[in-house]
Amino acid sequence: MVNKDEYIEKVQRHFTKRLPGLKHMSYTERLHYLGLSNLELRRLHLDLIYCYKIVFGVVDLNFSDFFLEFSSVTATRGHAYKLYKPSCVNGTRSRSFAERIVNV
Repeated sequence: MVNKDEYIEKVQRHFTKRLPGLKHMSYTERLHYLGLSNLELRRLHLDLIYCYKIVFGVVDLNFSDFFLEFSSVTATRGHAYKLYKPSCVNGTRSRSFAERIVNV
């Protein structure tokens, strides 16, 4: 089964292939030539930027609406802004913004 992200990536593949002179290049070569990233990498980049803005109060959103707390584990390497990840048994929540970010 193909998920919706793969469908969107397929649209970008198709579009870049139709640009003049790029038809015989691989998808990776086309992206490099055009100075683009694949959609998954762009999505991750924007998610991390938005997470930063939430954690440091740059946007007018409550930290607690997205993340429960910072991790209290300080014995390992890291920093004071490490996000705590509670266990998740609900499939819907496991694909949410907060869960994706904490995994990264």
